Amino acid sequence: MKIFLPLFLVFFTTNLFSQTLDSIKFEGMVHISEPVALRMLSFDKGDDVNMKMVDDAIKKYFKQGYFNDIWVELDGGDLTFFFKEKAIISQIEVEGWKDNDEEIQDAVIQIKKGSLYDEKILQDAKKRIIEAISQEGKLDSVVEIKTEYLENGSIKVIFSVNEGEEIIINRLEYSGVKGLDPSEFDSVIANKEHDFMGWFWGQNDGKMSVADLAYDNLRIRDLYMQYGYLDAKIHEAFVRVNFNHYTADMSYQIKEGEVYTIEKITLAQSKEVVDEALLRSIISLKEGEVFNIKSFREDAEKIKTLVADKSYAFVQVVPDLKKNKDNQTVEVVFKIAPGDRVRIRNVVISGNTRTLDRIIRRELYLGPGDMYSLTDLKDSRNSLGRLGYFEGTTIEEKRVDNQTMDLVVKLKETPTGNVQLGGGYGSFGGLLISIGINDRNIWGSGINMGVKAEKSQTTESYSFNVSNNRLNDSDFSGNFSVYTSSFDYNDYSVASDGISIGTGHRFSRYITGYLGYGFSSNAYSFDDTIDLNVTDTFYFEDYTKSGITISAKWDNTDDFYLPRHGFDLSQSFEKTGLGAQANYLKSRTSFGKYIGLEEYIGFDAIFRYKARLNVLINNGYIPLAEKFYMGGIGSVRGYQAYSLSPVIKDDNGVIRRVGGEKTFSNSVEMSIPLIPKAKMRMVFFFDWGFIGDDSITETSRGGYGAGLEWFSPVGPIQLMFSSALNVDEGNIPGQKDKISSFDFTMGQRF
Repeated sequence: MKIFLPLFLVFFTTNLFSQTLDSIKFEGMVHISEPVALRMLSFDKGDDVNMKMVDDAIKKYFKQGYFNDIWVELDGGDLTFFFKEKAIISQIEVEGWKDNDEEIQDAVIQIKKGSLYDEKILQDAKKRIIEAISQEGKLDSVVEIKTEYLENGSIKVIFSVNEGEEIIINRLEYSGVKGLDPSEFDSVIANKEHDFMGWFWGQNDGKMSVADLAYDNLRIRDLYMQYGYLDAKIHEAFVRVNFNHYTADMSYQIKEGEVYTIEKITLAQSKEVVDEALLRSIISLKEGEVFNIKSFREDAEKIKTLVADKSYAFVQVVPDLKKNKDNQTVEVVFKIAPGDRVRIRNVVISGNTRTLDRIIRRELYLGPGDMYSLTDLKDSRNSLGRLGYFEGTTIEEKRVDNQTMDLVVKLKETPTGNVQLGGGYGSFGGLLISIGINDRNIWGSGINMGVKAEKSQTTESYSFNVSNNRLNDSDFSGNFSVYTSSFDYNDYSVASDGISIGTGHRFSRYITGYLGYGFSSNAYSFDDTIDLNVTDTFYFEDYTKSGITISAKWDNTDDFYLPRHGFDLSQSFEKTGLGAQANYLKSRTSFGKYIGLEEYIGFDAIFRYKARLNVLINNGYIPLAEKFYMGGIGSVRGYQAYSLSPVIKDDNGVIRRVGGEKTFSNSVEMSIPLIPKAKMRMVFFFDWGFIGDDSITETSRGGYGAGLEWFSPVGPIQLMFSSALNVDEGNIPGQKDKISSFDFTMGQRF
């Protein structure tokens, strides 16, 4: 009876209230329209309703998340729903954390302006901020949420952050290590023991990265497997934190196991699409050698590329290891499932607001109707990058069916037309200013056109050039340029007027050739104070130059301005003496190697090596201005441009720079991100060069320093701060080296 009575009363009162509705009204509702609100009800005008039906309707409205309160009034047959909607968040601010990085803030907070105010959503955002800070190795962070009601009724939300303290790893120990040197682990793990002077470049600062703690033991295990320890077990780090000083001790328990050698390599193709002998020829692992997991993965990728180049775009290469613990050997198995051959149905280009479609398509090695090739896909991406027209280039593969796919080329254009500004300062030439108006992709046509003017205390030059790398979308290129210049030295100057024209041809994806002709007229002039009767003018005779240039270049880099992969190698020969006074053979060789280090060290560092070798052979007459000089960006930084040269003493005992017939310079650079969002990088460099006539080592100079590489809104800028090495401080006038501690350029490749 005690149970039945309450149930009876509920049933009685629920059914006691039952009334026919004449109308349904809504007050204070904004986010849901009235027709939608009516469709959400289980009843309509003319129906009989009871309290339970109304209560269910209120609950359904509440689930939409738009309201703080809902109530109803029933006046006769008129039912009215009243709503108190949640306020809108119109402003979001973060104080004390990532102040200048809105992108990261948005990714963590995940609340958009215009969202409805919800305490739970704010608390979830608070937890994400604390978690993000803890992933940076900072504990005991505090986040306060402040709200302000604005005049328009919306809410301003402020997350006030007090970042916690960083944990410094004072001691890191390993137990059970026998076969490897524990110092090798530092090359793969993120959490390292604090070194003495840990703040110094190259030392470990010991800061704990919480996000990496769960992965460091796997990185150590991977290193062991590179040395054949297939049974190695590395437990997660045991961490003891001292919260009084925010320091930590860490330890790893390691069980190495035995070293495995390769007993057999098996290739299992579900259907044979590539000759097994060819597959084996690209595999670096060898039977009888110690197993290496890194080579194992690389071999799997090589097999995938080889098969995918046969148009099997959806090939799967599943590597497998069959261990024999009795004799510590392993059978390496590559299971290859090629799938079907795939054809390209369509190529869609997007993001090119300026560059014409045909300029992009001519750089692609895959088009509609072509059979798929993974190498062609990668080469197409790199070819677009080498143009220098785009900031970002991706080619997505959209599967249509098992035998067809579309390629979607997504581009983000970068400014190609800009005002170029460059210069430097030295004790000899003073301030050098170079200004030019240039567009490498004028009107989006792929044509390069520009004018340039350069002025300093010692130089003045003006030039115009136009070139097209793909004449009529063919593999031929063409260029034309005209210039006039004047170079002032201590007591004389040389003026030159010239013109050049040429054509080139692309022989393959990476190899191009060039043939050109140039003519110039060059004249010397002297100060009024110089007595030409007693001055040796042998080196300063007016001359004309007429010659042809032939060159070849290999370039498989992945970007024009900031390559991270590949190398470029060029060789040119200039032969003069075709109806003019100058008669010589000039050889120029340049090489550049670029290696992106992100996959090795975890951030976007780039290693560069650049070298230049120039040789001049006398076939009758080599004018002074045609010899080689070193110094400045492009050879040896720390010295003024063109200031390094062999010297002679004329009949009056004056020391003069006369240039060299042989020169070699090389540079080692390391570029690291400084402010990624601003596209700003820092570069450290070391240059060394040699120059001479009879011997290339007659003069040897070096320089080192650091600089800024910046993709500014008006083009790439380099600011270089240099110190000279091996400086000649001789007291003979004209012989003392000319130092330059600062240089800058714009528009050049990094």
